Amino acid sequence: MKKIFIGLLIILSYIFIIGFFFTNKMMYIKKKTDEEIINRDTKYGLYNQKDFDALEKKDVSIPSQFGYSIKGTLIEPHKTNRYIIICHGVTVNRLNSVKYMNLFLQKGWNVLIYDHRRHGESGGKTTSYGHYEKFDLQSVVQWLKTELGDSIILGIHGESMGAVTTLLYAGMVEDSADFYIADCPFSELEAQLLYRLKVEFKVPSLLIMPIAKPFVQLRDRYSIKGVSPLNAIANIKRPVLLIHSKEDDYIPAEMTKQLYEKKTGLKKLYIAEKGSHAMSYAENREEYSKVIDEFFAEIGL
Repeated sequence: MKKIFIGLLIILSYIFIIGFFFTNKMMYIKKKTDEEIINRDTKYGLYNQKDFDALEKKDVSIPSQFGYSIKGTLIEPHKTNRYIIICHGVTVNRLNSVKYMNLFLQKGWNVLIYDHRRHGESGGKTTSYGHYEKFDLQSVVQWLKTELGDSIILGIHGESMGAVTTLLYAGMVEDSADFYIADCPFSELEAQLLYRLKVEFKVPSLLIMPIAKPFVQLRDRYSIKGVSPLNAIANIKRPVLLIHSKEDDYIPAEMTKQLYEKKTGLKKLYIAEKGSHAMSYAENREEYSKVIDEFFAEIGL
């Protein structure tokens, strides 16, 4: 009996240690500082503090249905009804969206950048990789349309987790933007976690995932399996431009190719020759911009 008790204690201890360790790393992933984001993008010539400070900006606070505020910045120098919302990736904040903001401002669009939950100045206790974030994006879209009217031409650009959020919003919540640009999304959260376990920890997934999934469900009230752009994208009727770097070793480009195959209707795929994860624009600036122009021409904008 003593040996059985000790054995059960070891098994239970393993389950709780793995469960809490893994879910803590997911829910409370370490975030980059503003300084780290600014220094990186300044180095690549994608961020200029003086230029950013000189822009006329409006700080906005949008209520989330989960009880916190979503903080953002509205930049509208153009007399146009064309607006684009930019969704950043995990660990960063809306400062990371400034490079894309500049790109679309140059193309004559007004821009709204905002912080996802638990990032930047927004509230929210956990990161959910698109699950709760897709409903916050709905709040951002509805706020913008309430402020400006339903007649605006609206696009959404997302990077990494922001791209996942964009696709989940369009395919699971409401397909109410005129187009979507998804840069380096994963196809399924479970597949992405399995890939990272193999790369980072080099441990068999059978030792982790059967424990992690119920712990996430219990602690953060959502299903890992349910965070699936691959399932959502089949429901998106509006045009989608999918982007990924061939050299991305964090989220494989094959995932975006899977999404492209699953999307019906008007779609476009751009696989950048250079760039690590979320660096397609930084490393392929002219071609990235050209692909967006081609996409706009194809959808009549």
